[in-house]
Amino acid sequence: MVGSADRARELELFVAIAGAGSFSGAGRDLGLSPSAVGRAIDRIEARLGVRLLLRSTRALTLTAEGQAYLQAARRILADLDDAEQQIADQGAPRGRLRVSAAQAHGRLSIVPLLGDFAARYPHILIDIALTDRLVDVAAGQADVAIRFGPLPDSSLTARKVGQTGRLIVASPDYLARAGTPQVPEDLHAHNCLNFNFRRAEPVWPFRRDGRDFALSVRGNIEANNGETLGQLAAAGVGIARVGTFSIARELEEGRLVPLLEAFNPGDVEQIHAVFVGGTAKPARVRAFVDFLAENLR
Repeated sequence: MVGSADRARELELFVAIAGAGSFSGAGRDLGLSPSAVGRAIDRIEARLGVRLLLRSTRALTLTAEGQAYLQAARRILADLDDAEQQIADQGAPRGRLRVSAAQAHGRLSIVPLLGDFAARYPHILIDIALTDRLVDVAAGQADVAIRFGPLPDSSLTARKVGQTGRLIVASPDYLARAGTPQVPEDLHAHNCLNFNFRRAEPVWPFRRDGRDFALSVRGNIEANNGETLGQLAAAGVGIARVGTFSIARELEEGRLVPLLEAFNPGDVEQIHAVFVGGTAKPARVRAFVDFLAENLR
């Protein structure tokens, strides 16, 4: 029979192997020899009666059972760490908080808040990753992820922490050179910069006399984030339609000006923090989500 302390050690070992990608790397992290790590995995697999890892001379690969075991191990260790730390510090939020945010929004809107959060919660270690790839929060890849737009159905808890509108903008230099569009149809004569993850025939929404309609636009540059499109527009390359958060400084400094506001349909994109909810939600997660809701609005 494996004791609870040994079981926790096994979970820690398995998480270390998954993170390092090798027995030797996990051994260095935990002060064990590769052979000791291998024997421990053999014991776990023998007890469970399933193969958790596929081993070759070049790499370790998790089986489906190994993925499930890894997800459970991360959750159990996080819960154990949170419980011990809360008791040790009389319930004050503490521990490692893994946050995932999109590149542009994270850099412009999340990172500037982290100093104040760290000052308020000095016992929380903030581990932030900025990536436009969707991380799997349910699988334990992050504690909190910031998501834009409609959310798919899932077992995760979502809390609205803000929203952003969209503006059509261009630089004064571009407008002086190419002219200022007065109605949406004038955009056909302009270089309209677009997102590359939208539909193949990009359209921008408008509203005229209470009726919504969409207009197909074209340009010679596409990008995967609004910060890049805003930068290109500020450089006089063309006209862009982006989230207001990504161009706030350029608007304030006059390097970009709004266009066709009389036809703006007023669409907004919701911003949510998604996380594993329930009564077991760590205090550090609750503290961070509350902080975002307070400061991003």
